[in-house]
Amino acid sequence: MTAALDTILPSKDDATRAAEALPALQSYLTRHRRLPESIHLRVEEDDGETVLVPAAALRVFVRILAHMAAGHGVAVVPSTAELTTQQAADLLNVSRPYLIGLLNDGKIGYRMVGTHRRVLVDSLLRHKREDDLLRLSAADELAAMKQDLDLS
Repeated sequence: MTAALDTILPSKDDATRAAEALPALQSYLTRHRRLPESIHLRVEEDDGETVLVPAAALRVFVRILAHMAAGHGVAVVPSTAELTTQQAADLLNVSRPYLIGLLNDGKIGYRMVGTHRRVLVDSLLRHKREDDLLRLSAADELAAMKQDLDLS
């Protein structure tokens, strides 16, 4: 199944509300490092109904709020989803031909559906994390070299 990357763009009001809610939820997660399997959330609208949600959903929700508070659009994609090569290239912020080179080199997993490649989201995100770590390491190395050479 090819994933639709429907991005939810927060309005200014949404971003403000997210920024207001975020500290309380982050504080809760900090105070309760070992969460129970499920958490009761109370919806104050109408009758104050309580809803039982997985604790992991709260962690994801906090990440969503953080992005929304910063005014960033958010899309939730299942880890088992598959992307078109264009969607994957857009997610990595690279050209489609560059992405195809990564696929052909075996750096990112994909499968063929007829003549079309479907990029595995898990593999794509793993590559992105590894690439980000390499970039950070290179930047740290350059900073250390600059300091060693006393280049201000």
